[in-house]
Amino acid sequence: MVDRQSPLEPELRLGSHGNFENGIDVILSETSPGSIVQLAAWPGEEKMLMAGIRAVTGLALPDGAGGGSSDGVKSVFGFAPGKFTVVDEAEGLDAAFAKVITPAIGTVTDLSHGRTAIRIAGPKAEWVLAKFFAIDFALPAFPVGAGRSTVHHDVFAQIQRTGADQFDIYVFRSFARSFWKALCHAADEVGYEVV
Repeated sequence: MVDRQSPLEPELRLGSHGNFENGIDVILSETSPGSIVQLAAWPGEEKMLMAGIRAVTGLALPDGAGGGSSDGVKSVFGFAPGKFTVVDEAEGLDAAFAKVITPAIGTVTDLSHGRTAIRIAGPKAEWVLAKFFAIDFALPAFPVGAGRSTVHHDVFAQIQRTGADQFDIYVFRSFARSFWKALCHAADEVGYEVV
């Protein structure tokens, strides 16, 4: 694995923070996936692209906008019509897709160097995220595996629900530190731990 310096490093302070006298309601961490890849299908080739995703990752995508899947190692979700984000703990996902997703089907773009992955988990994760994004984070509206693409003060974010009370957020590396600081500030009142 290529060791990339975290853009959060100057602000990543491990331990408990905020109002944690009554417990910790949110856990924040930076994850370090080996691959973050964006796939885009040409019009009419969406099903072929989805079949390619399944062939490479073993993950099946439900039909419909924002659908996704995760097995704890690999994750995939649709964030726009015919566009998908795929994440893997291992490197080389772009090369694997380049063998399956031909130029006639769509495009493969490696974003590993340009994105930072932040995880928020805990019973108040939905509540903290709702401070930033006008999205219904309730489980029925945003099921496990599903993804959304949105912005907060011009910071583009892709969010995937990877557990009942867990979300992975992908932001541009250049905005990661300011987004992290804002996320920590938003979690202050419920008490959070950085791991």
